[in-house]
Amino acid sequence: MATQYGQGYAREYDPGHDVHEVYGRGGRGGGAEGRGHRLPAGLRAPFEGRSWREFSYLMLSLPLSVLMFTLTVTMVSLGAGLLVTFVGIPLLAATLATCRGFGTLERARARGLLGLDVAEPEPLRPRERGVLAWTGAMFRSGSSWRHLLYALVHLPWAVFAFTVALTLWAYGWATLTYPLWFWVFPMWAGQGGLQLYGDGTHRIYLDNPFEITVTALVGLLFTMATPWIVRGLTTVDRVLVHGLLGPSRLSARVVELESDRGVVVNTAAADLRRIERDLHDGAQARLVALAMDLGLAKEKVTEDPEAAARMVDEAHGEVKTALQELRDLARGIHPAVLTDRGLDAALSSVASRCTVPVSVDVDLPSRPAPAIEGIAYFTVCELLQNVSKHSGAQRGVVDVWRAEDRLMLQVEDDGVGGADVAGGSGLAGLAERLGAVDGLLVVDSPVGGPTRVTAELPWRA
Repeated sequence: MATQYGQGYAREYDPGHDVHEVYGRGGRGGGAEGRGHRLPAGLRAPFEGRSWREFSYLMLSLPLSVLMFTLTVTMVSLGAGLLVTFVGIPLLAATLATCRGFGTLERARARGLLGLDVAEPEPLRPRERGVLAWTGAMFRSGSSWRHLLYALVHLPWAVFAFTVALTLWAYGWATLTYPLWFWVFPMWAGQGGLQLYGDGTHRIYLDNPFEITVTALVGLLFTMATPWIVRGLTTVDRVLVHGLLGPSRLSARVVELESDRGVVVNTAAADLRRIERDLHDGAQARLVALAMDLGLAKEKVTEDPEAAARMVDEAHGEVKTALQELRDLARGIHPAVLTDRGLDAALSSVASRCTVPVSVDVDLPSRPAPAIEGIAYFTVCELLQNVSKHSGAQRGVVDVWRAEDRLMLQVEDDGVGGADVAGGSGLAGLAERLGAVDGLLVVDSPVGGPTRVTAELPWRA
């Protein structure tokens, strides 16, 4: 999938998934284009497997919709009529459960014939065990009522789509192949050919070569147009299946937030373990050794003042080293320059410590929220660390700007390329951390370079 970085933003679309907006500026797009076909799409469509699968979907929709509609209306009517008794309530709940079962079948049919992958709706969550709790959960579930609505509204659409698709498909292929079978009429029906018009005194048959050729050409037009009409009809089915049989936006958002919360918790725990390890193995160990050296110097201060002076001088060097390690550790937690002066100064400081020359351009009208600012800082730090260690680059560029309600970061280098988020590298973990705050990471790194990594974060003032 090619990504184009231009002024403004470009959209990436992955079939069956959400649309992502990827902003960029001042860069070039990459990626390989798909292979071309010798035949135009209009001529290929009648023979493509996709067209036949979509046609089969519409043909199956009518009998399944009739069954689904009939069973649903019958059970709803019976349940509503029995509401005066206790039997009506569980019968209506059973109706909703039946509709959910039909929804499972419809999602599988859409997945197999239309290539539409719709996630399962939110499951039932009964508060207790038992039939009454299950019945209450079924009535409270918005997904169950959407499945019931689908069972009711899909039948009229299925009738219309079935009629249009079958009529166009049959007439198109029949007239296209008319030169092959028109002999059936004079041989078996006793007439010159397919009757175009007839009354009590006059009849017109398609029986001469010119008329047969024109009929075949009209059939060719119908045959080429029918797959696109069928595709338009199945688009409505896609909308119905996705909108009524999939999870609600609120449910999908809850699942996403639960996943993001897990990522945030794991990241925070990993950071705490790293800080503890750095303190234990670095500054703490040096301070323990410093305390021991000062104790020995104290004992020798009267016996051997020169040795004690040397030990104090060495301890002074250890103090400087420990302070530097503590300063580096504090910078890794949250640098003071970021708090005091913002991203421009903080990223310039990071770029100055990179092993390759890096230019920094920060164009922000104001400062974002401290949490977003911190994530942006550490994202650039990790990307520049990758540039230093793995890219083999001669120079790098860091751009930071705001695009509408998004904070955009772009790190580019002229190295060997080949970076891949799916390769199990640190980029995958970085993408997860950005995703936890509704961010996005896009890597454009063809083998041989250059590498361009674009990250976007929500702008929160």
